[in-house]
Amino acid sequence: MLLLIAGLFALFLLIGLPVAFSLMLAAIPVFVLTGTMPTTVAIQKMVTALENFPLLAVPFFILAGNLMNEAGITERLVRFSRLLTGWLAGGLAQVSIVLSMLMGGISGSAVADASMEARLLGPSMREQGYSPAFIAAVLAFGSIITATIPPSIGLILFGYINEVSIGRLFVGGLLPGLLLTVTLMVATFLVARKRGYAPDLPERPGLRALGRSFLDSIWALMFPVFLVIGFRFGFFTATEAGVFLVIYAIAVGVLVYRELTFARIIAACHATMSDLGMVMLLIMMAAVLGYAMTIERAPQEITAFMTSLTQNPIGLLLIVCAILVVTGMFLEGAANILLVTPIVMPVLVHAGFDPVHMGIVIVLLINFGGLTPPVGVIMFTVCGILNVKTSAYALAAVPFFLAVVVFFVLLLAFPWLSLALPKAIMG
Repeated sequence: MLLLIAGLFALFLLIGLPVAFSLMLAAIPVFVLTGTMPTTVAIQKMVTALENFPLLAVPFFILAGNLMNEAGITERLVRFSRLLTGWLAGGLAQVSIVLSMLMGGISGSAVADASMEARLLGPSMREQGYSPAFIAAVLAFGSIITATIPPSIGLILFGYINEVSIGRLFVGGLLPGLLLTVTLMVATFLVARKRGYAPDLPERPGLRALGRSFLDSIWALMFPVFLVIGFRFGFFTATEAGVFLVIYAIAVGVLVYRELTFARIIAACHATMSDLGMVMLLIMMAAVLGYAMTIERAPQEITAFMTSLTQNPIGLLLIVCAILVVTGMFLEGAANILLVTPIVMPVLVHAGFDPVHMGIVIVLLINFGGLTPPVGVIMFTVCGILNVKTSAYALAAVPFFLAVVVFFVLLLAFPWLSLALPKAIMG
């Protein structure tokens, strides 16, 4: 039965059926052929999947991010990023990476960040002589930084589905996010210098100009800081933090920047409904398939199979990493987290790995899968917007691929990178 479910799911994806409906239809054999479960159970699972208090964090964080975008935050962050790194080789490419780090506290989504920057910075990078394939590669790889910077939607979903503290995941993602930023900046500098890509700014800006831009962006830069402080001192849970940040975004946009009009608030609400509809539909359908796989004892069988291959914890971790990268090539990040992580997490926890550390690694790996052929979601998003062939993108992405591999080796070898801050701040 498990092979039939997997085969149907793969078939539905290959024929172009949306992921959410592929998840639902692949579960039908369990309810129709086995006769052990009435089909009404599937409807019940779809409804109960959304009746979880922690899930309220998702719509509030998405709305807060859209409100911040409508409030003029993005333009200010672009200016600040340009002053920070525009004087380096490959100036605009460096700007895009730093902007991804700063945008992590606003968009919370790698795909959203990649598509936004492709439209915002792509044309300017072309005008400065950057090759389209290089532009696509640097924007795509930079976008996965948002997977670790709070409020990452991926971390919220991972914490919810695997019962891991979302506050600890948020705090634990900060250092890996900074390390990934530096790693990609070094790779971009080396490639840009080799290709002769000039800086965006003629010289390094003075401290006064940098300070003015920092103060102009301070309200956006404080976004993740308020989250960390709130979680540390118990001011709010993840859900309450989302409500706070919606109020915060409205206050900043209306009272400080004075760019958030009623029409823009309505536009942010419309964008939120569109984003939320996709995420919640995935959650509903993944809940049905997840329940069907539980009935068929998939977690137990997969765990037994993996442990039969090796009892070595490092070996198990590498197998899980390979699985997540491969599934990330075919599944959108949210669907991957909801469907795959409940199966692999028990294996990792039983092997002695910390759930917070694994959460950071898994969410990053899933997003990394979205960067790679044949059907990486982030890759297709950027290549589609910039009109770049995936073959050209794949060649240009090799240096960044190697840089990310180095990053993952460091993250796996030194768990304190994702555990030091949660232990220091939250005990």
